[in-house]
Amino acid sequence: MDWLTIFGLAVALAMDAFAVALGVGINLSPLTGRHLFRLGFHFGLFQALMPILGWLAGMTVQRWIQAYDHWIAFALLAFVGGKMLYEAFQDDETKGGKDPTRGMTLVILSVATSIDALAVGLSLGMLNISVWTPALIIGLVAGILTVAGLLLGRRCGTIWGKRVEILGGLILCAIGSKILIQHLLEN
Repeated sequence: MDWLTIFGLAVALAMDAFAVALGVGINLSPLTGRHLFRLGFHFGLFQALMPILGWLAGMTVQRWIQAYDHWIAFALLAFVGGKMLYEAFQDDETKGGKDPTRGMTLVILSVATSIDALAVGLSLGMLNISVWTPALIIGLVAGILTVAGLLLGRRCGTIWGKRVEILGGLILCAIGSKILIQHLLEN
């Protein structure tokens, strides 16, 4: 997998985390260094671990689905991208008064924003692509964009939240299409 694709994948996967961080940044007052570290670290960690878990699962079933793995990768990425697009047009959840960078809320947000990365890892495993470099880059990009989202949310409000999710969904659909087209052209 080339660097541009890995980076595009990392940015697309981080869009959920970025959008959530925008919302948290808007509603969290005051925004401290602890908030930035906790949310950025946890979102980045979960984004890095989920593709590895998905990859391990994908590697175990790879030999049975090798003939049509590119279709599965395309379907998973298109599904996740489509889900992101769908969710971008839904009403925002009601916001509670708790600090979302602590406790169970932090864990739930970390898992929710990284489920997409699990599906991507599964796709990488089925395509027999090493996950270690993409997982590291995905985690770093997610952590950085989470911190950026918190800071930007504090400054800009809710203007860009949905647009960012839409962009992430479109990027995932494009990467899935690229995998499918590339495989079909090779055969």
